[in-house]
Amino acid sequence: MITVEEARALLFELISTLPAETVALSDAAGRVLAQDIEATRDQPPFEASSMDGYALKATEVELHAMFKVIGESAAGNRYTGRVGPGQAVRIFTGAPVPEGADSVVIQEDTERRGDLITISDLPSPKTNIRPSGVDFKAGTKISPPRRLRAEDIALMAAMNVATVPVTRKPVVALISTGDELVMPGETPGPDQIIASNTFGLKALLEDAGAHVRILPVARDTVSSLETAFGLAEGADLVVTIGGASVGDYDLVSDVSTGLGMEQSFYKIRMRPGKPLMAGRLGQTAMVGLPGNPVSAMVCGYLFLLPMVRRMLGVEQVLPPLRTARLAEPLGENGPREHYMRAMLDETGIRACSDQDSSLLSVLAQANALLVRIPHDPARPAGDEVQYLPI
Repeated sequence: MITVEEARALLFELISTLPAETVALSDAAGRVLAQDIEATRDQPPFEASSMDGYALKATEVELHAMFKVIGESAAGNRYTGRVGPGQAVRIFTGAPVPEGADSVVIQEDTERRGDLITISDLPSPKTNIRPSGVDFKAGTKISPPRRLRAEDIALMAAMNVATVPVTRKPVVALISTGDELVMPGETPGPDQIIASNTFGLKALLEDAGAHVRILPVARDTVSSLETAFGLAEGADLVVTIGGASVGDYDLVSDVSTGLGMEQSFYKIRMRPGKPLMAGRLGQTAMVGLPGNPVSAMVCGYLFLLPMVRRMLGVEQVLPPLRTARLAEPLGENGPREHYMRAMLDETGIRACSDQDSSLLSVLAQANALLVRIPHDPARPAGDEVQYLPI
């Protein structure tokens, strides 16, 4: 058996960053930027007022000074004349500052009668003018890799960018295996259960930026598994769930090997998730997950998410482990690295009472995986431990 870190390194050898594609700006949210984006203009493209008020000369601003209003400058409709001595232009937020003016007195500091204004309150020393290009200038870059947030989309729109180069989404094919499985909404037989792993993994991987295809459940026969692998053609990553152990009905290894899979490793020194298999099937990476639902999801956090992020070109493929103090004592750990479902709150972190790898209800309540190294000794409450947020 190999370690978690060794397994992750071998998995990364099976994949590479995917090529770029161009999408409309409106479709770019959540995608990973693949190439530099450059602003095509300054923002703002002119000196602009940051307040509603009157544009005039700063040297003339003093209490009780009077000015003649000679025009108006609004957003999208500038005043085209020049402001001279003793003159002011009514101006609104975002409007271009007219030539000859270098200060804006806010309207609350003035009184107006007809076309005359008087500065009635001592204005702030601020000019209330945004310089041209204060936000960004033409040529300002947004550089990859970067998962694009709503704020990034707004910025690129202001930069007058209409299309965005992003990394192609990895296509992941999920194959659940086993005669005991039926899909949600179907009526299970007396010895059957509902296929849950595929749906949890689909949500997990799509949130990371993958395009996930759920294939029909493969039955415990060679022909059914071969059909499922055929349906996965074109995927960047094929993930089987169940059937990767050593039982009489665990056929994934034999069938995939028969189809030409070159195995990279089998079994990891961890719990849950020990019977994990990986290799390459032609040009496609393949990972065989254990069938227990918690094992499959934990392997999703530790291995599949980093693989998807690596294919997208993301630099940090796995969040760094964090530390917290135990709210309750822990017994000693066994010979395998243990990722315990845990609850983190203001009192510290505590392992869930039942760590059975079949209990999805426990996983759904957890918000962290408490990480135990092999042979970690018993720990009292208050000890500092490492965890991975989920």
